[in-house]
Amino acid sequence: MLKGRVAIITGASRGIGKAIAIKLGEAGVNLVLNHYEPEELDLSKSIKSQGGKVYTLKGDISQFDEAGKLIDYAMEIFSRIDILVNNAGINRDNLLVTMKEEEFDRVISVNLKGTFNCIKHASKVMLKQRYGKIISISSIVGLIGNIGQANYAASKAGIMGLTKSVAKELGSRGITANAIAPGYIKTVMTDKLPDKIKEKMLNNIPLKKFGEIEDVANLVDFLVSEKAGYITGQVINIDGGMVM
Repeated sequence: MLKGRVAIITGASRGIGKAIAIKLGEAGVNLVLNHYEPEELDLSKSIKSQGGKVYTLKGDISQFDEAGKLIDYAMEIFSRIDILVNNAGINRDNLLVTMKEEEFDRVISVNLKGTFNCIKHASKVMLKQRYGKIISISSIVGLIGNIGQANYAASKAGIMGLTKSVAKELGSRGITANAIAPGYIKTVMTDKLPDKIKEKMLNNIPLKKFGEIEDVANLVDFLVSEKAGYITGQVINIDGGMVM
């Protein structure tokens, strides 16, 4: 049972992060949601109606101290942290020969270092509890690479290696760490792609359809449950069979 557990979700204002927040909220999980956008994050109605309490905190988790404030904020409210979902991520696509240093650095800073920052701070709490579930959102691009995404691919591959190391270091204290590698998930971004590009993508997917954000949320829901208690250090693709 997840009811009453406490979860932190980064990058929770939209897309996959929002879907994860709603899914865990439906299970009665108490949530602390991080966002970076200037607008207010309001998921309270959809989540509180299912019994979960929700709090939000704006912050840039690529900054070590701000990630620490997020963990401290959750502890002030709930006095424990059971689940950490590292979802915050950005892309700054460009071909390698024209990619600017700041484009590479910013993506690594948010996607990889931000994940490290949150795990670093949250693990101190989880170690004392001798319990914790850490889920980090990677990408199949981290496995196979992609033209114009050297920075993004490096950051997502780094998350996979980080996850495996965390799983080995913290496993003896009852903490599991897993990564999810989504493929082409249907979002506002993919909806705007030209039909020719969509068709080319679909030709590489055995199931011949894009994934839904709820598909990722459902996997998170499973991995943070006791049903997945013996799963750790894994990178699980959710891509319709694109990468086998």
